[in-house]
Amino acid sequence: MTFARFTIAYWCVLVAALLPIVCAGLAKYGMMSTPRREGGYDNHNPRGWLAKQRDWRGRANAAQANTFEALPFFFAAVIIAHQLQAGQTSLDILALLFVVLRIAYIMMYVADLASARSVIWALGLLVNLAILVAGYR
Repeated sequence: MTFARFTIAYWCVLVAALLPIVCAGLAKYGMMSTPRREGGYDNHNPRGWLAKQRDWRGRANAAQANTFEALPFFFAAVIIAHQLQAGQTSLDILALLFVVLRIAYIMMYVADLASARSVIWALGLLVNLAILVAGYR
């Protein structure tokens, strides 16, 4: 019996899947102990509470939504590249680069560095495209 190994690219899929949770945590940071009536986190209506957030909390929530949006393409690209037997080293490097770019994207979003955020988003898209076609022959 042979066992498939969990590649670095697959570990990157796991990390990418956790990034939206990190964004939500950022948006909620420091508000759990504040009473609801004083604007603290509302676990009875978490999406409504997040939608009302402004400044860096609102941007963290927007980064969460965008990070969720980026996941399907990244997941599919990694799976397709594996199915097409892309070179594992290059696939792992590209997947790591994508995750690093997504983390930088979140940081730029929260810090309100819109131009840098857009450049990083575009680079992430190009890396994702490179992952997708890595196994093309």
